[in-house]
Amino acid sequence: MTEDRITRLEEALAHQSALLEELNEVVTSQATEIDLLNRRVVMLMKRAAEQESEGASGAPLADQPPPHW
Repeated sequence: MTEDRITRLEEALAHQSALLEELNEVVTSQATEIDLLNRRVVMLMKRAAEQESEGASGAPLADQPPPHW
């Protein structure tokens, strides 16, 4: 191999390594955000279930007509 070809291959490898590290940071950040959002959804579902069970009528909120009816 010529010295020029080796240099080009080393540069390509360096760019790929940098890109891989950047993508890893993005995936890690997204995983953290997804975990947070999942916890919030669970919390909201629990809160909605509590409010539904505390409602005045025995019917679930989804089965009740809107207040303007």
